[in-house]
Amino acid sequence: MAGVVVRNLSIRFGETEVIKDLSLDVQDGEFLVLLGPSGCGKSTLLHSIAGLIDVSGGEVEIGGKDMTWADPTDRNIGMVFQSYALYPTMTVERNMSFGLRIKGTPKAEVERRVNRVAEMLQLQALLQRKPSQLSGGQRQRVAIGRALVREAGVFLFDEPLSNLDAKLRAELRRELKLLHKNLGSTMVYVTHDQVEAMTLATRIVIMRSGVVQQIGAPPEVYERPDNLFVAGFIGAPAMNQLTGVLTTGAAGTRFTSPALQLDVASYPFKSTPQAETPVVLGVRPENLQICTDGDLEARVSLVEPMGNHHVVWLDFGGQLLSTLVSGALPCQVDATVRFTLDIDRISLFDCRSEQRL
Repeated sequence: MAGVVVRNLSIRFGETEVIKDLSLDVQDGEFLVLLGPSGCGKSTLLHSIAGLIDVSGGEVEIGGKDMTWADPTDRNIGMVFQSYALYPTMTVERNMSFGLRIKGTPKAEVERRVNRVAEMLQLQALLQRKPSQLSGGQRQRVAIGRALVREAGVFLFDEPLSNLDAKLRAELRRELKLLHKNLGSTMVYVTHDQVEAMTLATRIVIMRSGVVQQIGAPPEVYERPDNLFVAGFIGAPAMNQLTGVLTTGAAGTRFTSPALQLDVASYPFKSTPQAETPVVLGVRPENLQICTDGDLEARVSLVEPMGNHHVVWLDFGGQLLSTLVSGALPCQVDATVRFTLDIDRISLFDCRSEQRL
């Protein structure tokens, strides 16, 4: 196993700066997920770690050694791409062992590694088949297996599940999670799918326009987003946001908007807020609850059945808020309902800086 350290990394394509002075420390044995919208630089960062892209500045260290300008073959990594990139004329066994064979690995060692990985990935019965005889999920497992037989220090995954249907994605997510648990290897995984990030990651790195927005464990980035971008990107439905003003006075610190007056004196501010500060109040859908004795009132605008729960959209003073309802639906569209919000689970952001208060 090996850790990865990126120091002050910059990557330019012509005049365009894709990665901007980025630093990152991937701990030995952790499953780190790079998450962000398309074009944010996450795949570029992964490819620079792999040595497939030259950096414009900074350093890449793998396993305690400077690998900034090392060839990909010298970096002791295994990589899985979005496309399977399997040789169509070779069997599964030959695809998985190809890299080992061209390196001159002894035949007995090749067989040991291939059989070990095939057992982990449930590919034993498919070893003599060719890619055209496999399903999409089986092909991706072969691509993962081809990386694993290298017994590398670091494994890099570039959106490996994005070409699969929802059911196969869920199955392979589970297999990757178990694989990491069994191997204990260092894994860096790129995705734009927040479900993959939340379920797989030890830590998530959320990126935007080549800049890291927040790094943390999945519960941390979900419950305490550092800024409005993270708050809106993580979560489905996204965090509800209400724009208002913080007022301070004899009555304490209050959030005030046209539709809502709320005492926020118990909020854990990072520093003492200034009076009349324009802010955004964020609250997750699960922290709104429809109830008969609620102190707030709204009209039901839309109901989305999701199987084991409903997403209910409330028109609250012209602002749409989402909430989750399990079990039987207690309301109908256009009905007026009462609801509460959990004051202990809100987030407040400065409108100007968009940073968490």
